[in-house]
Amino acid sequence: MREFDYTVTDVLGIHARPAGLLSKEAKKFSSTIMIYANGKSAKATALMKIMALGVKNGDTVHVTTEGYDEEPACIALKKFFEMNL
Repeated sequence: MREFDYTVTDVLGIHARPAGLLSKEAKKFSSTIMIYANGKSAKATALMKIMALGVKNGDTVHVTTEGYDEEPACIALKKFFEMNL
């Protein structure tokens, strides 16, 4: 399992557009990718669950990847967060 923490800097937090892009990025990998925030968790491929986390600007999310391609998945998701959120 690989993991990282990221503090969201987008002024709107994780809203519909970036959540959709995040879900699309996560679907490229076979590993299970989970996002934890505000005492809740969601699979990164589940758009509505991601939005239900209620992540706002300044919130820290914890992301885990587990499976066959966990290393490239972790690297790609960390880059996605840095570039989009």
